[in-house]
Amino acid sequence: MMDELKEEEIVNKVGGRFKLSTLIQKRLAALNTGSKPLVHMRGEPMQIVLQEIIQDKIYLDQSGDLQEREQQLPAQEDSADE
Repeated sequence: MMDELKEEEIVNKVGGRFKLSTLIQKRLAALNTGSKPLVHMRGEPMQIVLQEIIQDKIYLDQSGDLQEREQQLPAQEDSADE
């Protein structure tokens, strides 16, 4: 078992063990059918999915469907004040 799954933090992040299991299963299926990883790392698909969860890249919506989070771009500083 991977160390990340032993931590209660990841379980609490997604709302419980059942939701975590569902999220992992759905994301693994998506990766296995050609979906692109949302994190830059090499490794087993399970490691990729766990990193995506830890980095808040994926979640289950209210109906239990897999969703990708909209990543907000960092605010650009306005240099017009100079």
